[in-house]
Amino acid sequence: MPVMPLNRLADLPAAQWDALVPAQQPFLSHAFLSTLEDSGSLGPNSGWRAEHLLWQENGKILAAIPGYRKRHSYGEYVFDQGWADACQRSGIAYYPKWLGAVPFSPVTGARLLGDEAAAVNLIQALPEYLVENGLTGAHINFTDTRANRLLGDEPGWQHRLGCQYHWQNRDYRDFQDYLDALTSRKRKQFRKEREQVAAQGIEFVWREGAELTETQWDFVYACYSNTYRIRGQSPYLTRDFFSLLTERMPEAIRVVMAQQNGRDVAMAFSLISGDTFYGRYWGCLAEFDRLHFETCFYQGMEYAIAHGLARFDAGAQGEHKLLRGFEPVITDSWHYLRHPGLRDAVEDFLVEERAGVQRWADEAREVLPYRHAPSSNED
Repeated sequence: MPVMPLNRLADLPAAQWDALVPAQQPFLSHAFLSTLEDSGSLGPNSGWRAEHLLWQENGKILAAIPGYRKRHSYGEYVFDQGWADACQRSGIAYYPKWLGAVPFSPVTGARLLGDEAAAVNLIQALPEYLVENGLTGAHINFTDTRANRLLGDEPGWQHRLGCQYHWQNRDYRDFQDYLDALTSRKRKQFRKEREQVAAQGIEFVWREGAELTETQWDFVYACYSNTYRIRGQSPYLTRDFFSLLTERMPEAIRVVMAQQNGRDVAMAFSLISGDTFYGRYWGCLAEFDRLHFETCFYQGMEYAIAHGLARFDAGAQGEHKLLRGFEPVITDSWHYLRHPGLRDAVEDFLVEERAGVQRWADEAREVLPYRHAPSSNED
């Protein structure tokens, strides 16, 4: 049975797609992925073309991988630009490639959706699909344990590790209870940072998706896009993304507004699902001392504690998170490269990189601010 590509998720009924998605996976839902497409955040001018891969038998879709045809590597958070540069110097094509991922969202989760046997069929048919469609390779990012097991059993797939930083709520009664778990020096530092924000007359208001007006979403988007523009970049998401997402999954949206004298000055946009708080975007329109740490980290920790959420996933990168109690978590991605010379060179690189990532994660745990080394709740 050939692989069937789907270039527009809206062409598939939401119930059909969501039946393949594990529970508590908001980034894989039809609502989230179709909003990226329908809002114009993805499309011909973005370098992201939807190309979801389906496995169908007897007219029924049994498995799927959310995917995209890419002509660049932006917005992926598994950085292969060095591989692409090496190919360019050697006269080897690296694009277009196919990517199995959630755009702009470095969140670990299911990637091989649906029935396991059908998902294996889909993976085994993928190399031929790449050849037939002129694609140089396939990359599947931020995979869960099932995908790691299945891809690890298939020839030609190369395993890459990364490291993120997640905060674990170890049944803290309140934020002070969390502070009591820290070393004295860090406890004083965090208190001082919070006091510095409060001394500037800044207060915080939490809102769920349905509670925000379009004017407030205008402010959220202005803050979000400003974080890109100050770095000379264009924002990935369009303004319409936020309004459409509010229509389709308002129950998952949380926005905290930082206010000074009743006027909004900064915001952090997050999603929640199951026992996890996902910090996504932050922005401000003026500079305030220590406001970033308070809005992005401490407010999210407090919210997680107050609402019994076990984990705070604050996204990719950011070693500064370590110093605020976010613990190192290993992430996985898998890569199938058609060019044999590139494949061999990448494998040599990945052997060293995997060892380096594991070493860094072990060393990073030594600088966590806790009085006693915590035991991880993550796989």
